[in-house]
Amino acid sequence: MICPGYVRPMADLFDDYPAGVAWDEMLDPATGPRAAYKHVHAALAQLSAGELRARADALARTYLTQGVTFDFAGEERPFPLDVVPRVLAGDEWEHVAPGVAQRVRALEAFLADVYGPQRVVADGVLPRSVVVSSTNYCRAARGITPPNGVRVHVSGIDLIRDSLGGWRVLEDNVRVPSGVSYVLSNRRAMAQTFPELFAALRIRPVSDYPRRLLAALTAAAPAGVDDPTVVVLTPGVYNSAYFEHSLLARTMGVELVEGRDLFCAQGRVWMRTTQGRRRVDVIYRRVDDDFLDPVTFRADSLLGSPGLMTCARNGTVTIANAVGNGVADDKLVYTYVPDLIRYYLGEEPILANVDTWRLEEPGSLEEVLDRLDELVVKPVDGSGGKGLVVGPAATRAELDALRSRLVEDPRGWIAQPVVQLSTVPTLVEDGLRPRHTDLRPFAVNDGDDVWVLPGGLTRVALPEGRLVVNSSQGGGSKDTWVLGGAPPRREPATAAVHHPVPVGNAVPIDANPQDIRAHVMQQQQTLDGPVRASSSDQEVVTC
Repeated sequence: MICPGYVRPMADLFDDYPAGVAWDEMLDPATGPRAAYKHVHAALAQLSAGELRARADALARTYLTQGVTFDFAGEERPFPLDVVPRVLAGDEWEHVAPGVAQRVRALEAFLADVYGPQRVVADGVLPRSVVVSSTNYCRAARGITPPNGVRVHVSGIDLIRDSLGGWRVLEDNVRVPSGVSYVLSNRRAMAQTFPELFAALRIRPVSDYPRRLLAALTAAAPAGVDDPTVVVLTPGVYNSAYFEHSLLARTMGVELVEGRDLFCAQGRVWMRTTQGRRRVDVIYRRVDDDFLDPVTFRADSLLGSPGLMTCARNGTVTIANAVGNGVADDKLVYTYVPDLIRYYLGEEPILANVDTWRLEEPGSLEEVLDRLDELVVKPVDGSGGKGLVVGPAATRAELDALRSRLVEDPRGWIAQPVVQLSTVPTLVEDGLRPRHTDLRPFAVNDGDDVWVLPGGLTRVALPEGRLVVNSSQGGGSKDTWVLGGAPPRREPATAAVHHPVPVGNAVPIDANPQDIRAHVMQQQQTLDGPVRASSSDQEVVTC
């Protein structure tokens, strides 16, 4: 008989923890807690279910206070940060980080080549048709050479673990990858939630990211500029990643601007300030290519500033990340990245791709059509899970419609096998249960070195059995701890986030706010839909 008010200890919840078909990162069904998780498991085992939920509630309140919320089914909610961290051993990270850096270097070389001599095409490594047929290949970027040769200043390389615990790359994000604000916010919140673990474990800090990013942006300044002015260009407050834009501007100590705050004159970009105009040398833009310059791209854009591309071509301003990087995000180009690593770097890939069928190849198309009910099919330029079809979960009518689309446009699709993402114990209504996760490490390239932020953004699919981690599909996140390195140190205490005020008026007198909002909503910059804080640009979905 259970007495009233009795709360089961955490150990009982671990006893009930079910073994699934996926590889669990904390618990080995045969031997118990894995080495990297021993301290975390022991700390959780000392808490009652009520105590753990109290800490989880405190996390949610912290996020509400900071304004880190998102819209789910019309309801404003704190972005779900699970109370159980994801933990990676130091030696494991020494495999992941070099693999991410290697991939970034290869993509840098590819972008320089594809917008320049195109040797990769001439040498037969990549068909020319793959490049020119990509919807993200930007002809306006041809011939533009960045001052220090860097086009991918910030990247987010999405990784998954398969059923054997091995790492694989799901996709590359080198346009305007977002989500790092969750990494920073998660760490501050978790340091307050589990101070005893941060005191006991050597957890590599993430707080150096803003400094690293600013250093990389400064290093990318035009030649001859000794004290460059860096700004963060945001689409505005209606954008779902505005929290991230403002957080990065504040932590780097630079201005947060909108397109109307900038203008081009005398061959340079200037910023309107209350003290007059000020020259701008580096623009960390969080505006998509199509909306960046209404002279070069969409003439009706209210988010960018006329003439930015001309100044970039003349070398008087640096746009980070570079315009046209989206061709490297194309999911068909993704299938060639292992070959690009061998071609440009003369190295074998450290991190393997997920097995992928190129449907433009007749044999592959035929095989995929025969196995549609077994595979995951994705549009090559899709994001946020849009257009993705999971064969085993699709209806016969959906598969028939998909079959017709694949036959009509095989270049527009890839197919992958159903891969069981690894799981991590996650607190849900029923207690601790395995939930599928992915990982997006962020890398910063300053031209001399590719630095990979220790850990990155772990996203978790909260509904049972789900393999889609998008927040718009009910997903959340976990703090990612990489062990080893410097002695234990405290992360900065959580403080209320004060959004920087953009330079100039909040809304110009002659502008219609509804028009501005409409343009912001048109810019599909983020993966997860209407996330109020920060979201991720490319889909981080696999099955």
